[in-house]
Amino acid sequence: MNASDPDIQQPDVPGSNPGTTHAETQTSGAGEDFDLSESVILVVDDNQQNVELIQAYLDDLPCKVLTAYDGMDAIEIVEDPDKPTPDLILLDVMMPRMSGFDVCRKLKDDPKTRTIPIMMVTALNELGDIERGVESGTDDFVTKPVNKLELITRVKSLLRVRHLKRELDRTEAYIRDIERIEGRDSGND
Repeated sequence: MNASDPDIQQPDVPGSNPGTTHAETQTSGAGEDFDLSESVILVVDDNQQNVELIQAYLDDLPCKVLTAYDGMDAIEIVEDPDKPTPDLILLDVMMPRMSGFDVCRKLKDDPKTRTIPIMMVTALNELGDIERGVESGTDDFVTKPVNKLELITRVKSLLRVRHLKRELDRTEAYIRDIERIEGRDSGND
């Protein structure tokens, strides 16, 4: 088998992109680097001041930030093929037209969007609200008023998980390609 075979896609190795500068790479704190410059975060809240505050907090990260002001707009953005697919959704719970619980449930029920991490950003903090969020599929919670350090730490953590999942998917596809080619080559013997 030849590793330069054009039928085999080489997996991206973190840190191997010569075009990535140190400023584009965020350190996870555990000694691992991952590039956040391609990450897209969707902030969904019906209160414009809350959206602006979260955007200001996220300014420290080299991510693209999209915004929506209710649940229906959030669904439209996620499903719009002309917009980048979010790598993380920060989702308010109490919104007009469609609650955060309903948005989360809809996205987690769809195979095309179920792997997008969702963090609920909410003033609700009763056990029943947390249980309802977990049942709808949320990946994390942060309570209002939002603490900047907590938000940034959790955002980085969820983006790191998303990044690692993509690396795993690429590696699995690479292994499947190798197995397919080896199977094809062994059939020629």
